[in-house]
Amino acid sequence: MIDKENNEISIYSQCKLLSINRSSLYYSPLGESQENLSIMSILDKAYFETPFYGVLRLTAMLKNIGFKVNQKRTRRLMKLINWQTIYQEPQTTIGNKEHKKYPYLLRDLKIECRNQVWATDITYIPMKKGFMYLIAIIDLHSRYVVGWSLSNTMSAQWCAQTLEDAIAKFGEPEIFNSDQGSQFTSDIFIKVLTNNDIKISMDGKGRALDYKTPKEEYNRAA
Repeated sequence: MIDKENNEISIYSQCKLLSINRSSLYYSPLGESQENLSIMSILDKAYFETPFYGVLRLTAMLKNIGFKVNQKRTRRLMKLINWQTIYQEPQTTIGNKEHKKYPYLLRDLKIECRNQVWATDITYIPMKKGFMYLIAIIDLHSRYVVGWSLSNTMSAQWCAQTLEDAIAKFGEPEIFNSDQGSQFTSDIFIKVLTNNDIKISMDGKGRALDYKTPKEEYNRAA
């Protein structure tokens, strides 16, 4: 019958496929008012189109169509229908036009040993309430993750500290490759590279790990 824990097929869709009235599904021994049942039906249908809405936007939506609701009531009804907000993917590469961009040094380069080239990228890890950012630094010869760190913000200081920790543990690479995100073009990050006599390579937006590096190698850091 109806699987309330199924996050792939909404309750609305399951009821429609099985020809079940959703109002009867939401009945509980404690009972819900007819208005609450109507709101729950609206929320379940809305999930099909706006699964990234949170309690604030859903409360506003319900008020706009005539319901007298507050956030506490909306949150409770969301919980009853198992609303799981899907957070939109954040942008992890944001450039700064004022920062200097460096040439790409890996084209036709043959990587033959460890610490010849390191590469980095930032992705995000979905959490129950929001997400965390993950930076990973990979040795492109060994495919080994030489450094990684989690943060709730994408600060240049965070990236620079992760790089410094990796250098302290594994030594300096000859070349460091990144995309042109503002964290990697920032003065504080570039200073770590220049102070350690590391050549700087920058690829196009979001392509720092494209050099013969399977995405799985990066995902191992998670």
